[in-house]
Amino acid sequence: MIDINAFAMLRQFLGGRGHYWSALQGTLSPKEEAALGSGGPPFTESPVVTREPLRLTPEDEKMLDALAADGRASLVDLAAAAGLTPGRVSRRLDALLQHRVVHIDVETAAAALGYHARANLWLRVHPSAVKSAGRTLAQEPEIAFTAAISGPWNIHAVAHCRDLDELFEFTSDRIGSLTGLQSMEVSPVLKHVKQAGTRLCDGRLVEPSSARARR
Repeated sequence: MIDINAFAMLRQFLGGRGHYWSALQGTLSPKEEAALGSGGPPFTESPVVTREPLRLTPEDEKMLDALAADGRASLVDLAAAAGLTPGRVSRRLDALLQHRVVHIDVETAAAALGYHARANLWLRVHPSAVKSAGRTLAQEPEIAFTAAISGPWNIHAVAHCRDLDELFEFTSDRIGSLTGLQSMEVSPVLKHVKQAGTRLCDGRLVEPSSARARR
């Protein structure tokens, strides 16, 4: 280790639930989208922390352990794990989701879908333009994640493009014209090894060992 930088995430504008990634719009039929519960927006801009945090109970811990082992676990399975009724589990899970204690994240292998150029974008914008720039980035199909952060760069975003030329066009034309942008650093990812919860090998998702053990 030679050097490390750490910043605090202050406000998240976009992230999570990969099937909503706008670059994949039209991939699924309306019926398939409905089956995934796509009745509302994928992500609502909100503070990273809440003023009134919701504390986990022992039953919550058991329910979340069951979900971590099998993200497709039914309410009946979660109720059995937590020692609660399916109705109580349903209401409690809704509360945890609404308070952002828990979030559902669908991870995709972007390279397998034709997006071979991933990059971290570090933007310095005028303080008065941070919110508007973050919200504009959240609408761009190439952007999978964006947030306001502390430190010398006040916005961080993750972009997926089909190749480096498309990345260049995207960052120079559309990102470069953002109102309030003062400077930007583009850091292409040379090898993507791990996402939020899954590992990657040769651009494809690696099945978790827990899933293999359940077979």
